[in-house]
Amino acid sequence: MKLGKVYIIGAGPGDPGLITVKALEIIRKADVILYDRLIPNEVLEYAPKKCLLIYVGKEKGKHQYTQEEINHMLLRYSKSYNVVVRLKGGDPFIYGRGEEEMLFLNMHGVETEIIPGVSSVYAAPAYAGIPLTNRELSSSIAIITAQEAYHKKHRRVDIRKIAGNVDTLVILMGASKFREIINELLGVLDKDTPLAVIIRGTYDNQKVYIANLGNAMTIANKVKPPAIIVIGEIVKFRSYLIGER
Repeated sequence: MKLGKVYIIGAGPGDPGLITVKALEIIRKADVILYDRLIPNEVLEYAPKKCLLIYVGKEKGKHQYTQEEINHMLLRYSKSYNVVVRLKGGDPFIYGRGEEEMLFLNMHGVETEIIPGVSSVYAAPAYAGIPLTNRELSSSIAIITAQEAYHKKHRRVDIRKIAGNVDTLVILMGASKFREIINELLGVLDKDTPLAVIIRGTYDNQKVYIANLGNAMTIANKVKPPAIIVIGEIVKFRSYLIGER
């Protein structure tokens, strides 16, 4: 039996204008699209009218489908349709589980293709007026997640150790652990170290909160997912590029 092809596509961080030309080319001819929670409606409107749209989004404590179920759905649809799209926010290979889905499908003989997307890791800070690199202030970046796989017996991400060895720290999925993160960082970084929290980065309703480690708890109640936390002197650059708005 001839199987269809599964495209694992990054839709970008939220602003529908940031999706790639190649991604739209595939979406326009898709037979089935399995899409995540933060996919803009404007992107889904490019799909053909006959396309089957299936929501498989995840959020903390509320999963429409497990990852294993999504894997098997992709396999099942590849047996009935020619063009199957797995549409993810940001980039599928940056904390997106795209590699897990691709590996599963490859093991079952399904042809796959990855189409990278613009990642919120750098797009959200850019929209907030924060460059992650600068010759004077930031020659090194570390990108970490505050949420690790549930089956790990021990946390492997040592925030304190990493933060003490880079100029700029970018933390994803850290909203629910914001207070814990700040307390850890105060043990290794100066309390005057600037930080930015970018909520719903690149969306029309994006919010940006600026603080430092010493007074970060004053904004803790405002930190809601999806949020990206940027820590380091580079945050000061925002005032030069777009002011304090």
